[in-house]
Amino acid sequence: MRLLLPTFLSIVSLFANAKTPIILIVADDLGYADISCYGGTTPTPNIDSLARDGVKFNRFYASAPECSPTRTALMTGRYQQRVGGMECAIGTGNVGRYDDAIRLRESNDLGLPVPENTLVRGVKSAGYTAVVSGKWHLGYEDKFLPLKHGFDLSFGPNAGGVDYFHHTEWDGVPRLLENDQPVKREGYMTDLITDFATQAIRDLAKTPLFLYVPYTAPHTPIQGPEDFKPEPILKATWDEGTKKGYAAMIRSLDDGVGRILATLEDEGLAKDALVIFMSDNGGTTLANNGPFRGTKSTLYEGGIRVPCIVRWPGHVKPGTVTNQATLTLDFTRSIVRVAGTKNGGPFDGIDILSRLEAGKPAQPRTLFWRYRRGETTLSAVADGDSKLVITRDGAAQTQELFDLGSDPAEADDLATERPEETLRLRGLLSKWSDDVKAKR
Repeated sequence: MRLLLPTFLSIVSLFANAKTPIILIVADDLGYADISCYGGTTPTPNIDSLARDGVKFNRFYASAPECSPTRTALMTGRYQQRVGGMECAIGTGNVGRYDDAIRLRESNDLGLPVPENTLVRGVKSAGYTAVVSGKWHLGYEDKFLPLKHGFDLSFGPNAGGVDYFHHTEWDGVPRLLENDQPVKREGYMTDLITDFATQAIRDLAKTPLFLYVPYTAPHTPIQGPEDFKPEPILKATWDEGTKKGYAAMIRSLDDGVGRILATLEDEGLAKDALVIFMSDNGGTTLANNGPFRGTKSTLYEGGIRVPCIVRWPGHVKPGTVTNQATLTLDFTRSIVRVAGTKNGGPFDGIDILSRLEAGKPAQPRTLFWRYRRGETTLSAVADGDSKLVITRDGAAQTQELFDLGSDPAEADDLATERPEETLRLRGLLSKWSDDVKAKR
């Protein structure tokens, strides 16, 4: 038995390491051209290295123009509208911001229900240890916290954004949690998220690992690592900031990604690990959204077209650039497949990684968005290069048609010039809206 036991343990170890380590990094409010490999002026050598060694997406879309709905789509692999109440970010202190969200908040049900979390359930069923280090923001109630969703370890703020040094929301309430319990830590938020993530890699290097790292950077408040103030930033000055401070936040984010990549290398995991980097939505007015119109909280390209890079040695060709239209929720389907989940889904997206592995050319797709806040509803559909944006503000409504192939900046509204195309896209949007009606 003494002779057989080491052999048995070696076999177990080999089996465990045969599972692909999956590292999913999500930046918060990062604009399309905020990083240098997308044309930004702030050096981001570590994120750029992912593009050099992997695939850069030129036409990657967030599933929503704000954080909570995009994260809902990422966790479910389906349009967030199917969940109900998650079509815009949950407000500071657990506030519903439109009728369905307000109704669910009144019954303490504003958040992502555990049974909807296809991503974590999928990787767990395939034998992975699931760790989240970073922003959650999928429900303030205890029943919506990460460990309830199946994560084995968790750390980070459960909020839309927090002071980077005091870890409080703009109402002054501390929101930092570890394993679903309030915790106090000294340090800059980006660094603390990286610390927990890298420690998880070291501790779980011999275990099938799914590591989700949703950074808070560069979400407001605008605070670089050197911008400490003795008192927390509150609502009155929350959205203030400078380009210099914003750039410092991006450099810190890039440093964090570099530390994660270095830890994977140190633990012998880099050659096998799938690393995905993306933003949850477009940037604010301080961001560089490239040539695109609009910002966060809009459905113009600047609000939803964001950077995305994948590195997976031996599976995707280094230095590849793809123009495949891709949506956040596509990666959910890919991740559970890579994990080896047998009964994943249902999904609304495509397995984008299988297309990249096979070297398939870009295919036309139809993508949908809807964003609600107060009395305003923004809707959009992109079918190939045609894109329709509809704005409803109370009883008032406008519609705009764009040809993204010739006009990616969405400068020329073609709705009047192309009424048949406008009508066709409205029909697609109406059919989709009927299909994704929430059950709660």
